[in-house]
Amino acid sequence: MRVVAFNGSPRDRGNTAVVLGVVRDVLESHGISVDLYQLGGSGVSPCKACFKCFEKRDGFCVQGDQLNTWLGELYGAHGLIIGSPVYFAAVTPEVKAFIDRVGLCAIAGGYRLKRKAGAAVVAVRRQGAVEVFNQINSLFALNQMIIPCSTYWNLGIGADPGDVLQDQEGMETFKVLGENMAWLLKRLWGVKEG
Repeated sequence: MRVVAFNGSPRDRGNTAVVLGVVRDVLESHGISVDLYQLGGSGVSPCKACFKCFEKRDGFCVQGDQLNTWLGELYGAHGLIIGSPVYFAAVTPEVKAFIDRVGLCAIAGGYRLKRKAGAAVVAVRRQGAVEVFNQINSLFALNQMIIPCSTYWNLGIGADPGDVLQDQEGMETFKVLGENMAWLLKRLWGVKEG
């Protein structure tokens, strides 16, 4: 089984990367491979609302950037994790572009993300995390994905890179998310434990 994860922060070693790593480590302890991609700073373009994806209906975008490679990875995976820091109570610009384009292309291609597992993780300094959590989960919900949950919203608090490790409740939340996502993936894809 394979999960693809996207770090929506322009900091490839910031708090978003840390929390993605916590979930990745738990999934990998269950034998689920996780491929991590650096979305933040990638320059992925926003959706142009050309709706060519609905003409082609193949699940891919006519824009010639990195997104089509990532769409191919997504369609071949069993689960998706998107991580974002909070920018003025919103996802980063790259995460927003990713959500809009992936969502539209997958739907146009016949709901190509349907029944895959999708999880949002958020790194926040102080406020806006729930808004970001909901923005990412909207992509999953509109694509008929299945969202594993934890003991709290999947957010970790910290300002400087690595500070999130001091958020004990956040770290526990991410570990439980990893456990629940592993459990869900195994049941969705017919893997029996033990």
